[in-house]
Amino acid sequence: MTITPFICRKGMTRRRMLGAALAAGAAVPLAAVAGPAWADPAAAAPAATRLTLPVPTGPHPVGTVQLHLVDRSRPDDIAGPGHFRELMATIWYPARDVQRYPVAPWMPAGALQAFLTDAGFSALAPLRPLTAGHVGAPVRRSGRRLPVVVFSHGAHSHQGDHTVMVQELASHGYATVTIAHQYDTYTEFPDGRVAVPLRDRQAPTLPGDFAADLRFVLDCVEQLAAGCNPDVDHRELPAGLLGSLDPRRMGAFGWSKGGTATACATLADERIRAGLSLDGPMQMNPPLAGDLDRPFMMMSAEFTRATDPEAAAFWSHLRGWRLNIQAQGAAHFSYGDNEALFPQVAKLFGWSAQQLQDVIGTLDPDQAVKIQQAYPLAFFDEHLRHRRGHLLDRPSPAFPAVSFLP
Repeated sequence: MTITPFICRKGMTRRRMLGAALAAGAAVPLAAVAGPAWADPAAAAPAATRLTLPVPTGPHPVGTVQLHLVDRSRPDDIAGPGHFRELMATIWYPARDVQRYPVAPWMPAGALQAFLTDAGFSALAPLRPLTAGHVGAPVRRSGRRLPVVVFSHGAHSHQGDHTVMVQELASHGYATVTIAHQYDTYTEFPDGRVAVPLRDRQAPTLPGDFAADLRFVLDCVEQLAAGCNPDVDHRELPAGLLGSLDPRRMGAFGWSKGGTATACATLADERIRAGLSLDGPMQMNPPLAGDLDRPFMMMSAEFTRATDPEAAAFWSHLRGWRLNIQAQGAAHFSYGDNEALFPQVAKLFGWSAQQLQDVIGTLDPDQAVKIQQAYPLAFFDEHLRHRRGHLLDRPSPAFPAVSFLP
């Protein structure tokens, strides 16, 4: 197993890492935030325990498949001459006949081990959660193609960090594609290589680079829709996947830097019919050069328009349908799997309520999970499927923590 090298972060406490990450809009995912007052991360957790994710609420079981993609329009100077931008992507979709297909882990084993080792919390490796996705299960075909939503993760994070949202959308009939942004992620390639974030200012890890990845994946979605397999290894795809995606109904969403990348890509590419940012800092370079007339939604926590000039500037360029909501008590990490996983980790290692709140904020975790299941689904249902509900019209008594920002 080969691991892409990066500069070690020794000498910086994980609590200071978290503070620096929040200030920069970066992602420090699960197991990267244990402070010195917390339980010894080398201590073994109960052997029979496995972390769990909430079951998606949709009517369909979920299938999943990985794609190995190479963008031959973008030379990779980091890898050297003759190399091009290389990505892993994963498609989640409504499935049928899932009984004979294994359940996918939250992260591939090699990537998870590197991820937890880097964080100094390798004791959690045996507890890795499973997802609701069945690897290789056939696609459920209902006579109409599936709307597509592409997901962009945050800085120093990974494809799986928003599995709650991703598999929720798939269970309601969406094909959701997650991207592993090479050089700023933990991922594993089919040949056994494990890549981790690269500490190199020349690496293509800016929001614009993420946005270019996102647009390339839209190209791959169009290939799948046309009946072509974009996987560079020509691996067999699940039955029914080719020709099942609808390139006329594509959306995008992302968290933190991925939210900024989603905004960049939506501005640049009209194929994205609707965009959603999960607490994106909106630090765009170069600055915005135009307005956006397609639907865009912002779910804010730390990076609010009141405190973040870049977020306010981006909002002023939205000329179409727009909505900005905020959950009271939400932290930067609240819109993602952390709300489901960290309370379990806290219980295992005896963290206090305050220590848990230092990471995920004061928003009730169960409410936080329901918010991230309900609001993205309502947004994409309205703007990709034209299924008009009332959740996005006004504050809902079902979600008392959610406020609509004028």
